[in-house]
Amino acid sequence: MCSPVLCVLIVLGIAGPSAFAADWPCYRGPNHNGISQETDWSANWGTSGPKVLWQKSIGIGFSTTAVADGRVYNMGNSDKKTDIVYCFDAKTGQELWKHTYPSPLEPKYYDGGTLSTPTVAGGKVYTLGKMGDFFCLDAKTGKVLWQKQLNKELGFELPTWHFSSSTLIVDDKAILNIGTGGLALHKDTGAVVWQSDKGKCGYATPVPFTMDGRPGLALFGEVTLVAVSPTDGKRLWEYPWRTQYEVNAADPIVVGNQVFLTTGYKRGCGLIEVHGADVKKIWENRVMAMQINSPVLHEGHVYGFDENVFKCLKLQDGSEQWADRSLGKGALMMSADGRLIITSERGELVIAKADPQKFDVLARAQILTKTRCWTSPVLANGRIYARNAAGDFVCVDVSGK
Repeated sequence: MCSPVLCVLIVLGIAGPSAFAADWPCYRGPNHNGISQETDWSANWGTSGPKVLWQKSIGIGFSTTAVADGRVYNMGNSDKKTDIVYCFDAKTGQELWKHTYPSPLEPKYYDGGTLSTPTVAGGKVYTLGKMGDFFCLDAKTGKVLWQKQLNKELGFELPTWHFSSSTLIVDDKAILNIGTGGLALHKDTGAVVWQSDKGKCGYATPVPFTMDGRPGLALFGEVTLVAVSPTDGKRLWEYPWRTQYEVNAADPIVVGNQVFLTTGYKRGCGLIEVHGADVKKIWENRVMAMQINSPVLHEGHVYGFDENVFKCLKLQDGSEQWADRSLGKGALMMSADGRLIITSERGELVIAKADPQKFDVLARAQILTKTRCWTSPVLANGRIYARNAAGDFVCVDVSGK
């Protein structure tokens, strides 16, 4: 779902840690793993909490934030009938432009609104609406460069809770988790490069990886984890993964030849190992069932939400290390120095050490007031951005200056 829902692929790997400020141009960041390389930031804000730099109302939705070249991008639904893509000045919060298009709210057992996250690459912004409205916009002006209607124009079937994939840019392709095994459009023209069967997709975003020197994309489908070639969409391998309501929304985590999977709706999590086209199960349990967001991996341990319980588990055997019930159904990311950045369901910003021994809180502060903060926070250039489902969008200062 939201992902409750990627960006220029510079390398198919993880860059080394850096203390410098860093942009966050797509869902889950430039390394597609929810981990920022920015470490020169501070959670020493005392009892008053971090300074609020600016606040906006951006409409109902669960889109996360993209930050690039001094600009901030996000999305929301207004008046139950219009989606809006916003561009703000990162320092001041001044609205630089907005792009609107007709789209229903569709509150199906949740608040509704936008699900995917803008992707910024090469001076362009790529956005996907839940009904299949795909836009390529000029990053500076918001001008429409090209657009596609994936449902009506290309015939892709809407999943039950609608499209939520964010865009992954690989070479000259804009790739989406659409259909049974993905869709690739030319990033400059929108022409179809390759496509899969037009059945229902899952709700996660494509995750790039390299196994045995071969690049691939992991796409969580409706009932299957599928790996395809980014060049032509050819299937490399697949693994069945069915849930109670056929909702696979959390991005998989790929580590070498192993892949960690987690899903809500009574399925849980597991670790698989891949060699060529052969896939085998290492373990599977119900310790962590992430319904709508994605976990992070640090030093052999996975941190994420088991529905409304925040947990740490050991990657190699799936054993639970600890559990905390104070956050509700929240969301998270992490900086490369092992600090977890969490928003609780009730709008509290929590900074904690990624420690497999205990839930070690370093700082916490209330930065949003309404419930349903299910969207992952974003750290970029000494600022943390967070939103709730109602569209309250806040930027706080964590630069330590």
